[in-house]
Amino acid sequence: MLLDVGILTGIYIGIRLFENYNGKKRQNSKNGIVNPVAKPQCFPVSIPTDKNIVKSSPKIAAVDTLKKKRDHYFLIGNALNLGVATIRQFIYPPIAPLSIALFSYTLFPEFKKAEELVRDRKIGHEILSVAFEIIGLMMNQYVLVALNNLFYYASNKIIEKTQDHSKKMLINIFEQLPTKAWVLKDNVEIEIALEELQVNDIVIVNTGEVIPIDGVITQGIAMIDQHALTGESQPAEKEFGDQVFASTVIITGKISIKVEKAGSETIFSKVLQILNHSIKSKTHLQSRGEKWADQAALPFLGLSALTLALLGPYSTLVILSSTFGYRIRILAPLGTLNHLNLAYQKGILVKEGRALENLTQVDTFLFDKTGTLTMEQPEVGRIIICGDYDEHDILIYAAAAERKVAHPLAKAILKKAEESKLILPEIEDSKYQMGYGITVSFNHKVIRVGSSRFMSMEGIALPEPIKKAMAHSHFQGHSIVMVAVNQNLVGAIELKTVVRPEVKQLITGLRQRGIKHLAIVSGDQKQPTQQLATQLGMDSFYSDVLPQDKAKIVEQLQKEGKSVCFVGDGINDIIAMKKADVSISLSGASSIATDIAQVIFMDGTLSHLTWLFDISTHLNTNLRNSLIITMIPAAMGVGGTFLINMKVLTAILLKNGFFFIGIGNAMLPLRKEEKKSSL
Repeated sequence: MLLDVGILTGIYIGIRLFENYNGKKRQNSKNGIVNPVAKPQCFPVSIPTDKNIVKSSPKIAAVDTLKKKRDHYFLIGNALNLGVATIRQFIYPPIAPLSIALFSYTLFPEFKKAEELVRDRKIGHEILSVAFEIIGLMMNQYVLVALNNLFYYASNKIIEKTQDHSKKMLINIFEQLPTKAWVLKDNVEIEIALEELQVNDIVIVNTGEVIPIDGVITQGIAMIDQHALTGESQPAEKEFGDQVFASTVIITGKISIKVEKAGSETIFSKVLQILNHSIKSKTHLQSRGEKWADQAALPFLGLSALTLALLGPYSTLVILSSTFGYRIRILAPLGTLNHLNLAYQKGILVKEGRALENLTQVDTFLFDKTGTLTMEQPEVGRIIICGDYDEHDILIYAAAAERKVAHPLAKAILKKAEESKLILPEIEDSKYQMGYGITVSFNHKVIRVGSSRFMSMEGIALPEPIKKAMAHSHFQGHSIVMVAVNQNLVGAIELKTVVRPEVKQLITGLRQRGIKHLAIVSGDQKQPTQQLATQLGMDSFYSDVLPQDKAKIVEQLQKEGKSVCFVGDGINDIIAMKKADVSISLSGASSIATDIAQVIFMDGTLSHLTWLFDISTHLNTNLRNSLIITMIPAAMGVGGTFLINMKVLTAILLKNGFFFIGIGNAMLPLRKEEKKSSL
């Protein structure tokens, strides 16, 4: 009845005027015009980037409790409204005042959203929904209006809980960080709050405890579960000098850790910030679906007006109940969120769903060579000797000299010495010349270790056997480190590039998935780059490439119509990574590379790249299915109105039935993974 609509409109206007009056009053209070007693305000809460904040903040907890109570009472109000509307329409009409009051309560949020759209001069789902409610009330279809609103609200609550569940699963991949830590002060362990920790403090962590900070082990050995950060289920053994990270768990052992990063600076906190960004990001298909929904709102409004003129108000309700705008806004992000969740369970941090979606279009992969296809640290190959010294002597001299050098070549030499169980002498003096070599003294001998250029600078001649060995090694793409005692070159150590063990299988997997072009892009010389490309079965290679030229290669391939994924780990890769359609890096790479990359493999390997490719394909299929599922009831509603005189109740049930099918489709990837885990 018109009376119902008039009363509802009057109530709504009155409430809005009251809200505006209170808003102005509070604003005046802030500006110092009046000074009433301050009242606590409630603000919307976003997903936290630090779980300890949530745990320790009574304000946020109070807001969350208030929201739950409000939702609970609102759902009860909708259910009660349906009951009262049924009684009014079919049993006892005088109950109308109570029915109007309940309609005012349950319809207020949608009226408010529709008002905001009108103010912004937009046409959206809420305006169509309000039109449905007004026409339904004018036709005395109280039950249909109440049922439609109950379905709408209940569906939103179900999807909200489902999204919260998925978000919590994503965030809860990490163990809960403690709020306190045991710190060693003057040889005494004292417990302090986590926020009081300082860089260089020594934190003690025991078996079963969560590591609260990023740092380096100064004492002890432990088996550590790093699944939260790397996705790897196999625990890692950590000892003196090894780095450990917040949120990882000690399975056995006890360690002392020197604090490097705490609080929001830890890898854990930064990953959580990225996850929050990922959760809020949109895919191309989702954006396209939302655009279609926005564009369809006005035609639906026009079609409903035409239907009203041709077929009457009842058929108009069918058209208005067939809109699909809000469904695609809910189902598409839920599907994306669940695929991001799956990726992170494998130790893959995807910064935005759009990158995962773009991967399905990639047909060209460009790989940086050193640190990406190959290990950053090489391994010792041949040890070339000349003179009276044996291989162990050469290795001892080189390792003793390089003991305090952090360069990957030095680490490889030290590793070989450790494996050979050699005892290294204490050096008396050292002199390191950046980029060339190092000079040390012990046992009245001067030991020089470094490049051939360094030996020339020091006036040391290279014997013919060393020259031949050096030429052979360089041809193979290996490095040579010279070792001299006093003024005589006594030997050399060959350092070979080590290809990551997963690379060959990875290339086979990419070929099977239809990748047309694989190439190496490297600043290294032609011979080693070409040899590696041939060894791995690459389609092409680019050598002696400067950082800016890497980006030009990406652009050229894109001009040829290719979609390019660049996989890199260094500062010299970042320009190309920014230009690429998808960029991937590894945990442990330069921080600027991981900042730029859209995808980071947290275990520091490329083992899961083909799996990620499969997940991106699944996401694309899932999003398309969600789009189709939202369109079907809309098409059936419109067609049914003009062809078979479809009933409003049928249209409402169809719309919500397909909506629940859509929820099932969006949750499908998680269900499949849970099923695999239970086997």
